[in-house]
Amino acid sequence: MNSIVYADNAATTQLDRDALEAMMPWLLDEFGNASQPYAFSRKPKKALAEARETIAACIGALPAEIFFTSGGTESDNWAIKGSALGDPDRGALITSAFEHHAVLRSCRAVERLGCPVAYMRPSPDGYITPEILSKYMAVNTRLVSVMLVNNEIGSIQPIKELCQAAHAHGALFHTDAVQAVGHLKIDVKELGVDMLSASAHKFNGPKGVGFLFIRKGAALQAYVHGGAQESGRRAGTENIASIAGMAAALKKNCDALEENAGHVLSMERKLLERLDRAGIVYSRNGGCTTLPGLVSLSFDGEDGEAILHRMDLMGISISTGSACDGANAEISHVLQAIGLDSSLAKGTIRISLGKNNTEDDVERIAAAMIKILKK
Repeated sequence: MNSIVYADNAATTQLDRDALEAMMPWLLDEFGNASQPYAFSRKPKKALAEARETIAACIGALPAEIFFTSGGTESDNWAIKGSALGDPDRGALITSAFEHHAVLRSCRAVERLGCPVAYMRPSPDGYITPEILSKYMAVNTRLVSVMLVNNEIGSIQPIKELCQAAHAHGALFHTDAVQAVGHLKIDVKELGVDMLSASAHKFNGPKGVGFLFIRKGAALQAYVHGGAQESGRRAGTENIASIAGMAAALKKNCDALEENAGHVLSMERKLLERLDRAGIVYSRNGGCTTLPGLVSLSFDGEDGEAILHRMDLMGISISTGSACDGANAEISHVLQAIGLDSSLAKGTIRISLGKNNTEDDVERIAAAMIKILKK
């Protein structure tokens, strides 16, 4: 049997060897608790500080603005719930209808506690514009949360402009940047965001670790209570090994950002050109500004689930939408939010190429799709 072709990098990425090597000392020999005062904890404590500095430098932040979490889901929960519950007189939130479920379900949770939430509908090509946001701003809006890159259709949102619109009304701004960090150049100062979520396994780091950038001075309630870790704002013994691996993976990706982006964009073009030459008719979702390598394609009258399973039988891993909600066979909330026709939505697949994919991978993906779609 041929080797597996993995083309679902938006779901998770392969752990970099450099990240694994960065983790090993803290798993085996230097296993001390960084919070302890004795000598054996000095190296883990130093590793924690160095990882914070590395990650901060990768996104233009201060080390003191980086708070380690268990991943993007926790970071999103913290940003949403910590903001909404911080001021009972100004606890209204605004988000978009096609956010990741980590944001949407956090918003539903604070709604049940009495905090009003408005859900913006994106444009048909998958964007939230400042004009759309301005229609929802209110005097009691405390937080606006819009993802930087949509995880299903890849559309890159105009975060800087949205942030300016939110700040003009005195609201804080959070962005779920889980699909963007390590793949796009990000400078939190240039964007102007108050909070930014990231997850290591999306940029070739380990699973179960991430971070939340919190701008110095931004008011945000603590989310996990217990010890005084993370400057007293996120309790729990730090996962030094995973944090070290996350920092190593992020720095490696950021150092090769242009090279990696050029590679996956080239692979993306080869895939689409191959489909075009074969006469395959498709509609691409996400507009004209999308994350390189993240390709959402709709085939009118086809069954996306059937395509996925037939591709799987051929040794190719793709997705029909968000892998975080893979048990749900209904049309994804993202495709519903952009108003995609049901016959197209049901025939939608997501191919997300990564830096480790090759031209041979793309040829196998294209050949399989052509075989399936031409029946």
